[in-house]
Amino acid sequence: MAGVWTYAAGSAAFAQEPPPESNPHHHEPAPVTRGAWSWTSDANLLFGYNYQQRKYADFSAWESQNWFMLEGGRRLGTGRLDVLGMASLEPFTIPAAGSPQLFQTGESYQLVPLVNAQHPHDLLMGLGATYRIERSRVTYIVGGDLVGSPALGPTAFMHRPSARDNPQAPLSHHSLDSTHITPGVVRFGVEAGPMTFEGSVFRGEEPDEHRLDVDQPRLNSWSARIGWRRGPWRAQVSGGRLHEPEWFEPYMVTRLTASVEFDGAIRKMPLAATAAWGENREFNGFDNTDDSYLFEWTLRPTNAWSTYGRGEQAKKQIFGLGLHPRGFTHPHFYSRIDALTIGVVRDLPIARGRRIGIGADVTAYRTSPELTELYDGSHSFHVFLRWRPGSAPAAHAH
Repeated sequence: MAGVWTYAAGSAAFAQEPPPESNPHHHEPAPVTRGAWSWTSDANLLFGYNYQQRKYADFSAWESQNWFMLEGGRRLGTGRLDVLGMASLEPFTIPAAGSPQLFQTGESYQLVPLVNAQHPHDLLMGLGATYRIERSRVTYIVGGDLVGSPALGPTAFMHRPSARDNPQAPLSHHSLDSTHITPGVVRFGVEAGPMTFEGSVFRGEEPDEHRLDVDQPRLNSWSARIGWRRGPWRAQVSGGRLHEPEWFEPYMVTRLTASVEFDGAIRKMPLAATAAWGENREFNGFDNTDDSYLFEWTLRPTNAWSTYGRGEQAKKQIFGLGLHPRGFTHPHFYSRIDALTIGVVRDLPIARGRRIGIGADVTAYRTSPELTELYDGSHSFHVFLRWRPGSAPAAHAH
């Protein structure tokens, strides 16, 4: 779907046409006959045991991270109409207070900001439409979403090929791609050769803790993104002004991001990798900033085995998160967290046309000195089953 990034290559397509070529910054829709719909689907489901070890307290949970997607397209008038729907069962498979994760922050539960937990995603992850008008050298794009992703940041972490096997959200999520489930988005853009120029207006606030409804759409924030693609390479730079993303810190935020992605092969071994940077500048009277850096990868040396990893350096508020009354300002205190994850997945030859695998990973942390007393020596691990359709990386639109 144009204006909504597309991963494609071997999805379970129960349509007339093959899925589009892999490309998260530019959409190459499958050709369709005028008046006929073409449908593709994709999904990813992880179920397993999550253990987070902290110096004075351990956290663990049996849980499932998951999402499901259906996309359709048809010729309409002089252009092409694409529709997209996405859903997640995480409101039922992850605790309402969040998945245990050391140093993770963002959103809240029962009026308390989340710390050491990753929130579950909403039941409705995406519902929108895009119309494309193709000319000889330029394609014009306009779209709208009841729930969708504005033109801001790289592809959301759970949909990047470099991260689909990893059950743990990046610590940099709320500096890079946390707007991927936004209630109320209007998108517009132009594609010219390898370049894409996009803009959007959308609701800046993060979703609330009620995961089964749709928050009230608003158009109070804006963003712009420039994308580039060539072969397996793609890159983007983007920025936006977000209206008070967190209710407990009622400040305007400027978010800047840049990323480079590779989805190809090295010596015939499929490799997907992403390098990204994100910054939030909070207008709290002191222009406090948090910067995050990420590098993640998935390498498939054989048809049965995959290895993955993620290295991050994140600047986050671990101490001091809480209600800041409107108009009350003070400098925020940030801590630095370095995290390194290494994991492996073994696909099992038990389901033709599906990929069922068993995997495990471990994450080690290093922090700035003020966190040592509470977090020194902390680590985490996962053991899980992974299911997705198809024998190759599945198609995705987001």
